Amino acid sequence: MFYFCTGSRESLYKMEQVKKKRNKILLLIIGILLLAFIAAGIYLYNTVFQPFSLVETTYIHIDREKNYEEVIRQLKEKAGLPSEKIFRLLAERMNYPTMVKTGRYAIEDGMTMPDVIRRLRSGNQAPVNLTFNNMRTRENLAGRISQQLMVDSLSLLNVLDDPTNAEKFGFDEYTFIAMFIPNTYEVYWDMSIDNLLNRMKREYDLFWNEGRKEKAGKIGLMPVQVSTLASIVEEEATYTDEYPIVAGLYLNRLNRGMRLEADPTVKFAVGDFALRRILFRHLEVESPYNTYKNSGLPPGPIRIPSIQAIEAILSPQQHRYLFMCAKDDLSGRHNFATTHAEHARNAAAYQRALNTRGIY
Repeated sequence: MFYFCTGSRESLYKMEQVKKKRNKILLLIIGILLLAFIAAGIYLYNTVFQPFSLVETTYIHIDREKNYEEVIRQLKEKAGLPSEKIFRLLAERMNYPTMVKTGRYAIEDGMTMPDVIRRLRSGNQAPVNLTFNNMRTRENLAGRISQQLMVDSLSLLNVLDDPTNAEKFGFDEYTFIAMFIPNTYEVYWDMSIDNLLNRMKREYDLFWNEGRKEKAGKIGLMPVQVSTLASIVEEEATYTDEYPIVAGLYLNRLNRGMRLEADPTVKFAVGDFALRRILFRHLEVESPYNTYKNSGLPPGPIRIPSIQAIEAILSPQQHRYLFMCAKDDLSGRHNFATTHAEHARNAAAYQRALNTRGIY
């Protein structure tokens, strides 16, 4: 015969209910934590891979200081960095702070923070289209290049002024500037001065191909002499359609053994390109560039000539002009003459125009 204890059964029942309740609470807590973990993961994923939203590609520049904080500042200001905190965490994980590289980097619409870090860390730069034209002096050239590249203008100018550097590339202190052919060149923003000079020499050699050298030889000039004469033509003629005419005129004078008597060379010798009126005292200045006192070409270009001016020398207009004078309408165009008497009349008319307008 068996006997059951009613109190014991009730206790077991209560204990079972408590246990079920605890399990439910535990499962609820686990569910909440799991949901929180999933939500945090989704948020983190969305933040990490949130694309940069840009209307157009922007660029950041990292100079030789390789300042990591400056990189972050540029990303915030120029590209709207989605999260500085997450970016720093990612950068640390990807070892970027110790691998900052100089250069110009493109930040494009749709890129994520990992994409940006990988691009910066690898040094995958966006090239720069280096351009320079209408450059008169080495100072102008150095300043223009420094505006486009990570190059200090004074350092570049010191290199350009050093005759030993010119000799390395086959030029001298007067002709070194002729090595720079005005054009558009795809280069990297952080290229060194040495690499820049080597690139310019390669481009110079490519420009002076056999065809152009042959044309230069036919007019009795070396390539650097063509550049020198082209620089005078470009300073003399305001309008490009006059380049071939002026080129032919100066070549006529050279072939006859006449001095060039080019006003731009006097301005260069005096150091004042703004001169509107060349006076006798200007013509007497002692300088190898003064073509009123010296025969032949000056020792080097008086500016960096454009390709168009160089081509005008290589393909000059055939005519018999020996003299030129600015027109009396002060339009910047010229009257051309074959005789000194005709030239004297043109010059007198121009002088009267200057007097009338009070230009001295």
